[in-house]
Amino acid sequence: MTAMAHEPVATNEKTLLDGFFALETPEGFKAELIEGEIVVTPPPDNNHERFFSRIVKQVLSKSRTDMDVSGNKGIVLSPGGLYPKNYVIPDATFVPIDADLFRLPGHWIPSDAVALVVEVTSSKPYRDRVIKRDAYARANIPLYLLIDREKSMVTLFSEPSDGDYMGNITVPFGKPLPLPAPFSFDLETADFL
Repeated sequence: MTAMAHEPVATNEKTLLDGFFALETPEGFKAELIEGEIVVTPPPDNNHERFFSRIVKQVLSKSRTDMDVSGNKGIVLSPGGLYPKNYVIPDATFVPIDADLFRLPGHWIPSDAVALVVEVTSSKPYRDRVIKRDAYARANIPLYLLIDREKSMVTLFSEPSDGDYMGNITVPFGKPLPLPAPFSFDLETADFL
């Protein structure tokens, strides 16, 4: 038997998007299109969901602005360089209730009125620390909260400009993290220990 070498298939934006939207992921898995790469991740572990739950509870009870929240809500982000638009699913998405983004039809919302996205690191933390941070900044999402389980740190990225976040505050688990307007409260991280 002779093995034949195959040339890589050139993928244009339409082919990539068609393939992405045609994916049938197993129940509980999520598929994202990030910087031209289709990423499929398994359901989160219990510890991941503990962080998610603690953040959501605080934001909904303490935020100065009433927020809608969704876990696993798809957001369409601005294209990145050579890549088509990004289709990401943050661990949590917070939108002011007045924006009413979740009333839109379909599975994906625009990033326009998103106030905060949250990611809790998984087994591939580089994606959350760098790739998603860059994508969120390019889409001008005002606040990105990263819960880094490996480093036991919480970082709030803010002030998106020219494809990056100009501001960031990092605290170790156990210390409060100030969330600016429209939230205007200190996120307690003692429960993260």
